Amino acid sequence: MKTIILYATKYGAAGEIAGRIADKINGAVICNLKQAVLPPLEDFDCIIIGASLYAGSIRKEAKDFLFKREDILLGKKIGLFLTGIGAEGEETFFKDNFPYDILQKAAAKSFLGGIFDPKKAGVFERFIIRIVTKRSGYINTINDTKIDQFVKEIKAGV
Repeated sequence: MKTIILYATKYGAAGEIAGRIADKINGAVICNLKQAVLPPLEDFDCIIIGASLYAGSIRKEAKDFLFKREDILLGKKIGLFLTGIGAEGEETFFKDNFPYDILQKAAAKSFLGGIFDPKKAGVFERFIIRIVTKRSGYINTINDTKIDQFVKEIKAGV
């Protein structure tokens, strides 16, 4: 199964998770959706799309890609993942950010955790994170068990 993992990230957590997923899928190609040119999607059997979540919305480049390429995506095996510090409301986040047909077709979808590095954030972002999570400093909630389960669901039926 030829697989491409596309991701959109602000600070790097979605890229980190994309790398961990790729390590578990032989020959997977990883691309940041900010790249000017992506490989032809027709060349892949499976397309995994991941995006960081901020204030309930995924990155613009991911949302644009999903809606512009929906026709191609619906002809492929699809995996969807979200990154962020908290996973409360996971189903709502998927429903609010992904086209209905893509959600229905997805072989796997999961909220896989995230990273907050205060060194990469501004004062306002550090304040919001402290209020929302009741924590300060570096936070890493990436869940390798959920990543393993996600990959297992993607590989199922291959």
